[in-house]
This record gives sequence, structure tokens and C-alpha cells, in this order.
Amino acid sequence: MNRKEIEQIALQGESEAVELKKSTAQLRRAMETLCGMLNGHGGRVLFGITPQGQIVGQTVTDKTLREVADQLRRFEPPGTIAQTRIALGDGKEVLVLEAQPDPTRRPYVFDGRPYQRVGPTTSVMPQETYQRLLAERPDSRTRWETLPAEGYGLADFDQEEILRTVRLGIAAGRVPESTGSDIPDILRRLGLIKDGRLNNAAIVLFGTRFLPDYPQCQLRMARFRGVDKSEFLDQRQIEGHAFALLDEAMLFLRRHLPVAGRIVPGLFEREDEPLFPLEALREALVNAFCHRDYTIAGGAVSLAIYDDRLEIWSDGTLPAGLTPDNLKRDHPSKPRNPLIAKVFYLRGVIERWGRGTQKIVELCVKAGHPEPEFGEQAGSVWVRFLPSGYIAPHRVAHDLTERQREILHVLSKKPSMPLREIRSRLENPPSDRRLREELLHLKKLGLVSSSGHGRGAAWSLVRHENE
Repeated sequence: MNRKEIEQIALQGESEAVELKKSTAQLRRAMETLCGMLNGHGGRVLFGITPQGQIVGQTVTDKTLREVADQLRRFEPPGTIAQTRIALGDGKEVLVLEAQPDPTRRPYVFDGRPYQRVGPTTSVMPQETYQRLLAERPDSRTRWETLPAEGYGLADFDQEEILRTVRLGIAAGRVPESTGSDIPDILRRLGLIKDGRLNNAAIVLFGTRFLPDYPQCQLRMARFRGVDKSEFLDQRQIEGHAFALLDEAMLFLRRHLPVAGRIVPGLFEREDEPLFPLEALREALVNAFCHRDYTIAGGAVSLAIYDDRLEIWSDGTLPAGLTPDNLKRDHPSKPRNPLIAKVFYLRGVIERWGRGTQKIVELCVKAGHPEPEFGEQAGSVWVRFLPSGYIAPHRVAHDLTERQREILHVLSKKPSMPLREIRSRLENPPSDRRLREELLHLKKLGLVSSSGHGRGAAWSLVRHENE
């Protein structure tokens, strides 16, 4: 860092990643800010610049550096704080302390208290946030999924689902063929029993009893009329283990997801398939079950179908260092619940670590839809699927008559043609009125389109990229 960079930072002023201090007389407050930056995305505190951006500098002596070192020893766990000195002349300097966070070591505390940085403001971290970050430490024995499931025994588990997981894991080549059918042994191999005690991950994956202890093992599903939540056509809220909830979600999608129709080239027979690729939706649901924050007792995975979009929400924030934009490109796999994610992987549900969100994007684009949107809002992560066209509020699964197929066959001969030419090419042409009605019906099904008005109207076959 040089003088020019310092001037640029001073000009831009304070932010979530920058705090300006006139001198190290404000050292303690600066350390609280650095703690907040370690618990966030990092940042710098610059001494020798006023909060108004005036570069005044200060004298940095050996005593100053000892005081800084003494304060840095009060971080737990020890934080990486880089120090830089920029000479201004006349014995004055700007001292820069830069917080370089390690997400696997959060939460950091200074002098026994955790801090957070929100915009240009530093404050004491709420206890709930502190506990959540503590539970997310990869090496933490207090991570929620590893905690004992008090009062639960083997009778509270879906043993057939456990055996099914073994069969699927063997078929996927991820579980040894020598794995037997002894339930306790299987659970030990999966990391779901430790020191003879079942853990919370076991309940999430294979439990059969959830209330009142595990209300977060829940799935909420709704099909709304229109584009908001003012009226719904179907709404369900169920409890269950993750694999059962995944199956229920897929059934709900098949029941309510609009069907997109296309004509098989050359045959002019209708082929109906779900509007969005079911594989992409399943991948998004699996991500939600593996990455959600199960410490939120009232949390759930939510699936909502609207006339113009489909959304999947899960409680919890993205792992430190990841943003919604990162999810569309190569990024490290940081499951909040590695035990739960591991069982999904061994079962063959997850194909490759860290590729799920990219796969969702690829499948949707291949199907002709816009890229799904990813976001983080109010402590939840969501993915929004957008269609290439408006979702009809009902299933489109009409059979075509012989005459309708003949009309489509005629339209396939030219890019477009007027009604009179279509009529002249039909073997037993109907009246103009009846032909127009047939064309309007096909247009409603999304199989033909029109341009112009009245006698000048021209009709065209709607073609798809894969035809």
C-alpha cells in the first residue's frame, strides 16, 4: 500500500471494510472493529486519518507497536492482522491494520466479546449469531448435527430407509459391498452414532418422530394462483426425514408444475414434459436440505410455485466467503452440515462436490430457460426458476385432432403463410371461421404464432432449438 492508495481510501470514506481513526488513542475501539471484520469479509483500520477523511498522520513509536501487539493478543482464536506503515514525512505515518479472516475459525472474540461489522458500524454480535457461527466451525464438537439426540433410540428410525441407503450406495460404488444389514453398524459407519449415542444428523436423515423436539424437520409447499401469495390453489406442510421430504417435494412438483408441450418433429404428436427440468429442481431441493441451518427451530425448506416462477427457500445464510454470484461458477464446497451432506453423497444423490448450483444453471439453460437466480434475504437462501414464457395456471395436456396435426404439417413447409394459403393446402379444408378457431387453439397451446392483423395475418409454426 502506498501514499496514493491511502489518499483514495480517505476520499471514499468509511465503509464495512474501512474504518478511519485519527490516532492509536482509539486503539481499543479499533480492535473491536477488527474483530467485527474478522467475523465478516475482512477490512482495514487506518490510524492517522480522521473520520472525515483528512490525512493527519501520527508518530508511530516502539511503544505504539507494543501497545498494538498487546491488544492483538486479546483475540480468541488468534486472528491474522497484517500491519503496514506508510510514511508521510516530518516523522508522521499512517498505520494500517488489516483483518484477514479465516472463515473456518469464526467466530472471533476480542477481550472475551464477539463483534460484528454492519456497514460502517461495529456492534456486539447477538448471542444467536455467535452460537450459529460457533456451531459452523468444521472442527467444532458443538456443531448442531453432531450433538446427541437425547431421548431417541433405534425404534425412532426408518430402518427400511437406512437399508435402502446402503443398497443405493453400493449401486453407486460409494458404499462397500461388504456392508451388512446391522442397523447400529450402518449408522456408525455413516457417522450417525458416536460413543453409543445417536446424533441430530441421524434424526434429520432417518428419523420418524419429530415433534416436539425437531420441528425444523419440515417442508412447506404451495401452489399460488397468480404471481403473489394472496391466493393459493394447494398448500401443504409436513414433517419427515430428509429423504421422505425430498420424495414429497418431487410428487408435489409433478402434480402442480405446468406441463410444456412440444411437437415431435415429423410426427406432429404432442410430447408433454414438466416446464422446468425435474433434475434441476431436485438438485436445488437437495442443496436446501444439506445446507440449511437446522439450529433454527421454526425453520423449514419452502417450495412455492407461482404463475410466473418457482422458488425454493431454506433457512440459513451462505457460508462465509460465498456470495449468490459465486454459486454460478466454480466455488469450494462448504456444506453447513457435512455429515448430512456426506450421507446424501454416499447414497448417490449428490454427484459431485461443489457442482450442484452450476448443474442447476446448466440444466435450465439447456432446456431453453433463463439462468436461475440465487439470492440471500432475511437469513434465508433462495433460488428462483424463471420460465422462457408465462406459466399457465393449469396443465396443458390436450390431445391434437387429425385436422390440427394436418395444419401443423402444412405450416412446417414454409416459415409463415396466410390463412387462405393454409386452407388451400388442406385436404378437406374447413370454413375460414373454423380454420381460424383451430389456429387460435393451437396458438393458445403455444404451438403456432401469428403476426399482423385481419386478412394480412400470417401464421407460423413455433419451433424449438432441439427440433
